Amino acid sequence: MTQPSATEVDQALDRAVGAIRGAPDVALACHVSPDGDALGSMLGLFHVLRGSGTKCVASFPTPFVVAPHYRELPGLDRLTPPHEFPSDPAVMVTFDCGALGRLGDLEPSAKAATELVVIDHHISNDRYGSINVVDPNAAASGSLVYRLVRMLGLPLNRDAAVCLYAALVCDTGRFQYDTTTPAVFSMARELVQHDVPVSRLSRTLFEEHRFAYLRLLGDALSRAHLVPERRFVWTAVTQGDLAKHQVTIEEVEGLIDILRRTAEAEVTCVVKEEADGTVRVSLRSLGEVDVRTIAESEGGGGHRFAAGFSSDDGVDEVVGRIEHKLPIAR
Repeated sequence: MTQPSATEVDQALDRAVGAIRGAPDVALACHVSPDGDALGSMLGLFHVLRGSGTKCVASFPTPFVVAPHYRELPGLDRLTPPHEFPSDPAVMVTFDCGALGRLGDLEPSAKAATELVVIDHHISNDRYGSINVVDPNAAASGSLVYRLVRMLGLPLNRDAAVCLYAALVCDTGRFQYDTTTPAVFSMARELVQHDVPVSRLSRTLFEEHRFAYLRLLGDALSRAHLVPERRFVWTAVTQGDLAKHQVTIEEVEGLIDILRRTAEAEVTCVVKEEADGTVRVSLRSLGEVDVRTIAESEGGGGHRFAAGFSSDDGVDEVVGRIEHKLPIAR
């Protein structure tokens, strides 16, 4: 994918501003199984637009379930179920979504939209919109929404600030990744001035789990495999694990952040088995290996530090392919 210039990103933002300002209503959507950046960036713009009197709805594809650690994000109770989402919106905006297929049952609405604005920070984005605000240099999709709000000249409110802060803190790894720049801290500084509950939000997003999840975590870590010659560590969560501990697949999203603490590993992988037998693969890198290229080779996407894909193949086969795409440690 070609890296857009700063001027091209600014021009796309200008066009997005024009589209949103001229719209009678706006439909917002993020990718299937949304993470903190997807939900936070979408809800951030939702609250700003609603606060300014703009008619808008927000949703994400089936399964219409939010992971419990995002429960502090204001506006979850105001999301529109996918089956009630507008079928042919005048303006539709997608967030953190690299391809049309990631919109699931909202894809027909995106194709029918008069104007489709894509807001994303993944270089693997397919540029499927009529307006593509794609900036791989942005720390999070939420940071692009923050820029958009400022260009729209609309005021931030507390609910929007909480959601955008969640987007930022999730995709910078709590300000630990290399994407954490002075601009990121400037954005965070402005957001927290809107009474963002930093301590409580951090606990619910990253630290608080049901005891049942901790028991599952113990099982998953006990089965973890370290491949020293590839500096690779991985584990899997099966449907049997979920049933044994009565844990949902959404609850195990943060498991990879525990596993990636492995000192001997450059790349971390968690494979989660879906109810239909497919597997969902999450990859993380310390930066030396670009896991986006691995995910793209498997039909997925992401960025250098975090990427993912889905597969119909078995766990061992998928992990074997990943392993062989990794360099031999020097």
